[in-house]
Amino acid sequence: MNFFRQLLGQGCTHRFSWPRIDDQGRHYQICLCCGTVFEYDWELMRRTGRLLAAAVQHAWHAHTLPH
Repeated sequence: MNFFRQLLGQGCTHRFSWPRIDDQGRHYQICLCCGTVFEYDWELMRRTGRLLAAAVQHAWHAHTLPH
């Protein structure tokens, strides 16, 4: 279903997790629907809109996959 939404120009509506901290001390949030990772500014208490490096996304996906 997400594929068709993106194909038709209706991207994910993004439902975010609570902010987390990566190995380098950066705060980030993950979309619970599509898995996209965004930086989070803890002092301003909002997402900055910038995507985090792919390494964080890969680590998150590896963590959520069943073993």
